[in-house]
Amino acid sequence: MSTDLTAPAPPRPDVAGIQRRTVRLLFLTQIIGGIGVTIGISVGALLAARVAGTALAGLAQSAGVVGAALLAIPVTRLMTARGRRPGLVLAYAVGAVGGVLVVVATATRLVPLLFVGMLLFGGGTAANLQARYTAVDLAEPHRRGRQLSLVVWATTIGAVAAPNFAALADETTRGWGLPALAGPFAFSAVAFTLTAVVLLVLLRPDPLLTARRLTAAEPAAGAAPAVARRGGMAAAWRTVRGRPAARLGIAAVAVGHLVMVAVMSMTPVHLGEWHSDADVLPVVGLVLSLHIAGMYALSPVVGWLTDRFGRRPVILGGVALLLAACAVSGTAGHSTPLLSVGLTLLGLGWSGTMVAGSTLLSESVPTADRPGVQGLSDLLMGLAGAGAAAASGFVMRAVGYPTLTLLAAIAVVPLVALALRRTGTAPLDEED
Repeated sequence: MSTDLTAPAPPRPDVAGIQRRTVRLLFLTQIIGGIGVTIGISVGALLAARVAGTALAGLAQSAGVVGAALLAIPVTRLMTARGRRPGLVLAYAVGAVGGVLVVVATATRLVPLLFVGMLLFGGGTAANLQARYTAVDLAEPHRRGRQLSLVVWATTIGAVAAPNFAALADETTRGWGLPALAGPFAFSAVAFTLTAVVLLVLLRPDPLLTARRLTAAEPAAGAAPAVARRGGMAAAWRTVRGRPAARLGIAAVAVGHLVMVAVMSMTPVHLGEWHSDADVLPVVGLVLSLHIAGMYALSPVVGWLTDRFGRRPVILGGVALLLAACAVSGTAGHSTPLLSVGLTLLGLGWSGTMVAGSTLLSESVPTADRPGVQGLSDLLMGLAGAGAAAASGFVMRAVGYPTLTLLAAIAVVPLVALALRRTGTAPLDEED
């Protein structure tokens, strides 16, 4: 017998099949994880006010935002070393521990423990954010925007459904002896735990590790194989600094989030200036619901536009919507319908910068560097949002809501200049 030296090499894995399963799994876990995040956030300020006092309620809420940003660092380091699955599982597990600590802090009235719990609770948000990048690892270049936006859109279902579960969760857990408002965080812990288990069992093969193997098996001419690279945020920044397209992507995500949070966080306060206590909550609920719909409901359309017309045009379109939102909101006066239009435009602008910016960032860096760079993006986005939320209150008190929207619009100007600068933005799918 002779050996056939012309026998074909082992076939490539079914990338399309792996990608379909990955996106379906992410869609499901985003719904469950989104419920976990939103059901806790929906009562977080009220719970913090009862445990820590009204003065510290805002800081407790901000702790969750900062926690999500800071947790991006260890999570992405783990992803760089071992893939998406352990990183996402770790983030959800930390969020579950945070939810449990919030419940314990509520029962014991321990304010420091409450802040620690809220900080760790941000792990759920960190996982939700990182999931959008997981959808891009094996996506075809002409479908990356749509795949990423589909995972973002799944968050809508959880975000809309969760507040309706908060009262049921609170009522149910009171029967178990838990204090008022602790129940939603107990349910959040359960949701995060369930999501972590589902991902641990079903997110196989790991999409990031599969992408690395494919890149190593088919390197571009003169390219080095894809391998996990060590380094933290400093190394990630060096990678971004040398790639103008990556800088634009990371700036679009951070600036879009900063503008959105600055205007959105003070809108309820602005509404309270001319609505009575009996009317303000329903009005705030309606306006913010339209805002959330603008953020998430049309994200698949934004993803399609990103793939059809390019990343940079959609980023500029998002910027235009953010500027329009600031103009409409700042000149709305006491008109709730106009303010509703402004907040809807604000959500749509955020969606454009988030989806197109995240897609551009992911495809502009080598596969081995993506987790670290994506973690840097989420870190900067979270810190930008937390800073905007903290500063907006002082600005609102000092100069009023219209001036706040004007300053938010001015913050977009550097992003416009960066987006209009003509640089190469071709996808980088191989290591360099």
